[in-house]
Amino acid sequence: MRPHRLQTVQFPVSFRNALLAGATLSAFLLAPAALAQQLNEPVAPISAPDAPMPGNEDQIGFAADALQYDSNSEVVTANGNVQLLRDGNRLRANKVVWDRTTGKVEAIGNVSIVDPEGNIAYGDRIDVTDTLKDGAIDNILLVLQSGGRLASVKGTRANGIYTLNRAAYTGCSVEDSQGCPKEPTWQINAVKVVYDPVRERVTYTNANIELFGLPLIPLPGLSHPVGDGGSSGLMVPNLRYDRNNGFEIALPYYFKLAPNRDLTVTPHVYTDTLPMLEANYRHLYDRGAYQVTGFITHGSRVATSDSSNTTPAAAEKDIRGYLDASGKMQLSPEWSLDGSLRFATDRTFLRRYDISRDDRLRSTLGAQRIGDNSYFSIRGWAVQTLRQGDSQGQTPIALPVIDYRLRMKDPLLGGVLQLQANTLAITRTSGQDTQRAFAAAEWNLRTLTGLGQEVTFTGYLRGDVYHSSDNALTSVISYAGDPGWQARGIAAAAVDMRWPFVGEAFGGIQRIAPRVQIVAAPHLANLSLPNEDARAVDLEDSNLFALNRFAGYDRFEDSSRITYGLEYSLALPDFSLEANVGQSYRLNSRESILPDGTGLSGRMSDIVGRTTVRYKDFVALTHRYRVDKDNLAVRRNEVDATVGTKKTYAMVGYLRLNRDVAAGLEDLQDREELRLGGRVQFARFWSVFGSTVIDLTDAKEAPNSMSDGYEPVRHRLGVAYEDDCLTLGLTWRRDYQANGDARKGNGFQLRLAFRNIGI
Repeated sequence: MRPHRLQTVQFPVSFRNALLAGATLSAFLLAPAALAQQLNEPVAPISAPDAPMPGNEDQIGFAADALQYDSNSEVVTANGNVQLLRDGNRLRANKVVWDRTTGKVEAIGNVSIVDPEGNIAYGDRIDVTDTLKDGAIDNILLVLQSGGRLASVKGTRANGIYTLNRAAYTGCSVEDSQGCPKEPTWQINAVKVVYDPVRERVTYTNANIELFGLPLIPLPGLSHPVGDGGSSGLMVPNLRYDRNNGFEIALPYYFKLAPNRDLTVTPHVYTDTLPMLEANYRHLYDRGAYQVTGFITHGSRVATSDSSNTTPAAAEKDIRGYLDASGKMQLSPEWSLDGSLRFATDRTFLRRYDISRDDRLRSTLGAQRIGDNSYFSIRGWAVQTLRQGDSQGQTPIALPVIDYRLRMKDPLLGGVLQLQANTLAITRTSGQDTQRAFAAAEWNLRTLTGLGQEVTFTGYLRGDVYHSSDNALTSVISYAGDPGWQARGIAAAAVDMRWPFVGEAFGGIQRIAPRVQIVAAPHLANLSLPNEDARAVDLEDSNLFALNRFAGYDRFEDSSRITYGLEYSLALPDFSLEANVGQSYRLNSRESILPDGTGLSGRMSDIVGRTTVRYKDFVALTHRYRVDKDNLAVRRNEVDATVGTKKTYAMVGYLRLNRDVAAGLEDLQDREELRLGGRVQFARFWSVFGSTVIDLTDAKEAPNSMSDGYEPVRHRLGVAYEDDCLTLGLTWRRDYQANGDARKGNGFQLRLAFRNIGI
């Protein structure tokens, strides 16, 4: 009898192989459905590994407190913190016994095996033979490195494949935050489980899912991968009910075509309409990625027409569907290509099947180059309108849209000079066609005075050339311009001075910054040119000090003006406040091209501002407003607020636009709307949530409105459970607005997602 502690041992082959078989048995495990206790890792782990690394494949790193050899019975016994190391596999146990006569090797007591992939197997007792491939495990628990646990009363391993009887799998934690055993949220029980470590896949016989301790769903023939790699197989079904289609079950099947390509096919089966098929293909490659999603069914297709009459009675049976594709390719560090395609067979398909609530679908194609000081883009886009009453023929197709910009230092005056060239061609099948090209130069110089004033000088020059036809087909006269060729020259200069005063206040830092801007610009013949990209204009704090307060290039604000305002901020350890307010005054008396309702039509503009308040991560509030200069009526009032934590919170959004605008301007519709949402966590993993959108518009905001001032748009209310391995939710939604065959009414959706299953 000789004691040993740290050695690299050259054992006889059969003994070495038998021990190695025990060390490589680093795979499996799990206990039966009486699972909570046995799914826990041992409370008292074995001491840290200290077996030396073997020098070659014929050696085993060995460590033990004592080693005994009985020459009469040919039995070798290792006791006390026994550790064996071979080819990255580490076996640890209280005791290892090898019978050289029978070739049996037995590991007993707190057995733990770690394989090269990091999976850890725990058990009471392991028997292996000197074949290296066959063995039996009693009361085994396997903790997978990728997440998840398998347990069984008895398991066998043959040719690297593990077979377990009366077994269970779970991806959930089996300990609470205090380390005490707890029942897993869900587990899969089966008469037989086969685990292939090479394929990283688990296959079940007569399986069922147990949710919160209750048998829930039988799953005959279930098979799933383990880990993050994923594999082909069925995914969790989606259950839903709504008034349009009745009860729906969607059963996705995932095809893993390659490590960088996959396909998901989802049949949608309904009780009140014909089935629909959905497919999504994704491909990631070394230079980019793209995805294609499609839906197809057969049903009452509502024609894509210009009429607001899109009722099912006017429809006919036909193929209905939707295609959504997008992708990007990086050709070089500077050059890239990107595109998207979105198309629906009719205007109500997306709403009918609750795929999207977009009312316009935009398809694009473009290439761009981004350099250190330059930018070049050539693009094209087309739009499909889904709005009732909108004319598809009036919807523009832009091809091409070319833009080039070059930024450089000004060698003469200092500052930064930016050169720009731009061209645009817009075509309509039943409307005005417009082509535009311009070249521009903008110079900016920022400097600080001795008194700390920040002064910015700006100069702007641009020359435009336009050509348009079919101008009479544009409904708003001010947007049409004169047909044929037109030209325009633009010049503007500005001086912007900001004077910040910074100091300590209220235990924090306070900043007060008066700001004044003077802009000089000559009169321009704006209305003789078409207006395609500058139709939406509204004075707000974000464009108050802009050189051109129109959103696009087709209109340029040609008034000389002075703009003044005040910026304020206060920063405390747990509190911040930012605010600004301002107004502008036009220096010349000529009539403005800015229409009534924008806040800029008179010589004196309306007053605009924004206030933002934050308190820790608990309160965030932003208020934007515009006040009428004449009677202080609120023309724009917008509030966005969030109060609460990540688990329990309330959100409020309010918008009121009462701009007193003249009829006929399509981009200045008045509206009042309230949006509410929130979530309340009433237990550790349980929460309720809800949201609503209410149209508050009435005759005060829109004189032609027939609304009573309280028209719900949609409500949503639900309950959810979410822990480390399960997401479960039930949602009720009610839509109050119909759109063709997308009827208003109630809908219910059940969401169930199991984590650590791998599909």
